[in-house]
Amino acid sequence: MKGKKTVDMSEWLRRQTRNLLGFACAVFPLTAMASTSNSSNEPPAESAWINAHQRLAPRWQSASLSSHSAIPIAISRVNQVDAGRLDIEMSAMLKEQLVKVFSVMKPGLLFQYEAELDAFLEFLIWRFSIWVDKPTPGNALMNLRYRDERATDIRGKIRTGLEGPGLTVYQKLWYCVATVGGQYIWTRLQSFSAFRQWGDSEQRSIARRAWLILQRIEGFYKAASFTNLLVFLYTGRYRNLIERAIKARLVYGSPHMNRAVSFEYMNRQLVWNEFSEMLLLLLPLLNSASMKSLLRPFSKDNSSGSTGDETLCPICQANPTTVYLALPCQHRYCYYCLRTRCAATPSFRCSRCSEPVVAMQRHGCTRSTEKND
Repeated sequence: MKGKKTVDMSEWLRRQTRNLLGFACAVFPLTAMASTSNSSNEPPAESAWINAHQRLAPRWQSASLSSHSAIPIAISRVNQVDAGRLDIEMSAMLKEQLVKVFSVMKPGLLFQYEAELDAFLEFLIWRFSIWVDKPTPGNALMNLRYRDERATDIRGKIRTGLEGPGLTVYQKLWYCVATVGGQYIWTRLQSFSAFRQWGDSEQRSIARRAWLILQRIEGFYKAASFTNLLVFLYTGRYRNLIERAIKARLVYGSPHMNRAVSFEYMNRQLVWNEFSEMLLLLLPLLNSASMKSLLRPFSKDNSSGSTGDETLCPICQANPTTVYLALPCQHRYCYYCLRTRCAATPSFRCSRCSEPVVAMQRHGCTRSTEKND
């Protein structure tokens, strides 16, 4: 162990000597060193060391900063997409509550101001979240916040990859103009052009040209959004074109906060989906008329139904135009009602007495008609 320590110490001395020689070469030019070595062996003045330090300090600082690169951080794409979806659902819930407030007023009052209502709600969400350096409701649930990606280009200040200042005032304003104002203007242009029927105008009219320009702008925006989506899925940065334009990246708000995953609502949704699919499969197999006839003897109003007006058809509760009798109970029915029930259910029972109907006979006629005829 002692020999190993001696070797390590000698290696350290060699490195320090090389560093001192390199520093001396940087401080004194070769010509000056040659002249001083020939003339005398006196040490340099103290001011020479100070001047050399002041001259080389910026180079050392830049070299040290360039050696430290920004730590790459991967933000979950699922969290970012879920945050955007939650913001949309939050806006829809606010809109639904606001519409309920005006439900007692004139119907359709808010329909013509739907674009203004959406813009107002989006402005409220932006005002009380992004403008005051707070995350949106969806970002808060997903532990995300906006960071100015342009300010993170300064090397040497990133330690975990999540540090960095929030959005500047100009970025916040441009975000509001693009999301709130841009969406409102585009919605109004679409509704106005559709109402004025710009697309049905003549080929050389100004309205037709404006309509074609709007269609091209929409197509270009959809293509750019699709390209941005592919880039987002590959890199995990900038969900939409607005975030990419203003360099507003979503990063984790707290590095130690885990994603809260709850399967309660998912399990409940799966149960209801399976239950609804089972009902859709079983209900067509059940005959409502046969079920009613089976349960009629156990019904409390069976006696009251039998003592009702027997001149009316018990199925449609109307006065039969063509009266037919169910055999053998002799109760009056409409021909159409009795015939369809007998054809649909081979073992049809009378709706009044629950007795099986074996045949049907026209009222006032002695000849009976079998129900399977």
